[in-house]
Amino acid sequence: MATPLRRLDASDAGFAAEFERLERRRVHDKAAVELRVSEIIEDVRQRGDDAVVEAVERYDGVRIEPDDLVWGPEQIEKGAAGLEVEAREAFVRAAERIRRFHAERVPESWMTERDGERLGQRVRPLSSVAIYAPAAKAPLASTVLMLAMPASVAGVPDLVMATSGIVTHPAMLEAARLSGVQRLLRAGGAQAVAALAYGTERVARVDKIVGPGSVWVQTAKRLVFGEVAIDSEAGPSEVLIVAEEGASPAFLAADLLAQAEHEELASVVLVTPSAALLDDVEAELARRIPDQPRADIIRASLGDRSAAIRVRDLDEACDLANRYAAEHVQLYVEDSARWLDRIEHAGAVFLGPYSPVPLGDYVAGPSHVLPTGGTARFFSVVGVEDFLKRTSVIEFSREGLRRVADDAIRLAELEGLYAHAAAVRLRTEGDES
Repeated sequence: MATPLRRLDASDAGFAAEFERLERRRVHDKAAVELRVSEIIEDVRQRGDDAVVEAVERYDGVRIEPDDLVWGPEQIEKGAAGLEVEAREAFVRAAERIRRFHAERVPESWMTERDGERLGQRVRPLSSVAIYAPAAKAPLASTVLMLAMPASVAGVPDLVMATSGIVTHPAMLEAARLSGVQRLLRAGGAQAVAALAYGTERVARVDKIVGPGSVWVQTAKRLVFGEVAIDSEAGPSEVLIVAEEGASPAFLAADLLAQAEHEELASVVLVTPSAALLDDVEAELARRIPDQPRADIIRASLGDRSAAIRVRDLDEACDLANRYAAEHVQLYVEDSARWLDRIEHAGAVFLGPYSPVPLGDYVAGPSHVLPTGGTARFFSVVGVEDFLKRTSVIEFSREGLRRVADDAIRLAELEGLYAHAAAVRLRTEGDES
């Protein structure tokens, strides 16, 4: 059976339009989704836990009693106990690698003093953070580690996780336990986001909500932004692979399949100057797809939102990679350091044939929660910094004030803010009454 992966050629007259269409990765009716999500949020604001419980029953098909909506540490630990020993040991090792990576460089407070001035920044962890961990299609326990561990390293004292209450998988709970999560909200979707943003009888409001999820979750995050902080509006998973002649077709096909199996809306793009390599990878895909447990999802993903692109050379391949600004970029090239310098926009870059994206998903160390949908142009991977806040500290002596007072007064009056100027002038004239 032939693979559905589209073949494009950058030298064709119509390529620019085809690539532009490929870049348009928004797939929902934004207005309709926003309207329904707004209704859910308002219902939770007005009716609290009852609205959350009813929404869980309506959308997930399970009834959770209000008193069982939030689990504490004992219930999390008890639920995690069902995980088999080998899996628990793998989680422990992965958690330690993730913790060690994020602990390497935690931003610290700083202060400078000179000429009667003391200036700096105080760095403190956020007081409370909610981790949203999807579980509808698969129990993404790794996402719990990738979000909660950097928050824990940052020193966030209050960590809560939200996930669907249909199935509380032991792996999800073990990842939460290892990462220092204190409470579990057994609800997903927009109703969970609303409860965390505004608070209910049993759900304490938080300062920030982070994590991937469905279009309903991401829309809800966007609509409550300002009431709470969020990370970014995450979309479907994606990878762009730049490969040169001589790369392993088997490795490339395996990596394309690994991303395509996430969901039907995932995007996978292979870019290479070698037409022969494209032929070989296509043959590998056709051979492997029928044996994949998620073959139907893979075929859908490899359709209209994915492509195999032939380019003139690796320079053109890197130019396309920067235009696409993918969540994951893989470089199957020699002299990878040279070509890494050419990649300006990517959530994460994986170098060489022995650095597949699944290593980043589970055990490498950096978080796998990355910007998607082209937002790598201005968003970054989730890290310790996302769970910290910075406060400016400013102190002047009388002498220090006098050195800068004239400039401050002049600039304030230039803007027509004469009370601002007076607040400075008063202190230079020595009148403290």
